[in-house]
Amino acid sequence: MKIIDGKGAVLGRLASYVAKEVLKGEETIILNCEQIIITGSKKNIEESFHEKRSRVGSSQKGPKHSKSSEKIVKRTIRGMLPEHRFGRGREAFKRIKCYVGVPKEFQESKTIKAGKEKPNKFIQIKEVSK
Repeated sequence: MKIIDGKGAVLGRLASYVAKEVLKGEETIILNCEQIIITGSKKNIEESFHEKRSRVGSSQKGPKHSKSSEKIVKRTIRGMLPEHRFGRGREAFKRIKCYVGVPKEFQESKTIKAGKEKPNKFIQIKEVSK
């Protein structure tokens, strides 16, 4: 079991790493999902998330986009798994656990630090998930 601290980690890089690990059969836990960062223009990121969420309640049919940060991270990882509805991808998706903050059972455990250096333009998931 791998426990990853998402503080300061870039969402896409973290998601691709976790997707590879769960496909190998490794159970993976991601902590501090609200502090994972998305690179790019803050304005563009906020607009795209707002647009995705506003589609759900209108007359258009489409996928539901959650506001909670752990679900945003989990959905990003799901997009990097093959056929997430059945087979290998479904089994791999069940091995992912995402948490906001650090639960009591993981406070003492050893974690992998995912965040290294911060890019120039970024926004944290907690700012998008308001």
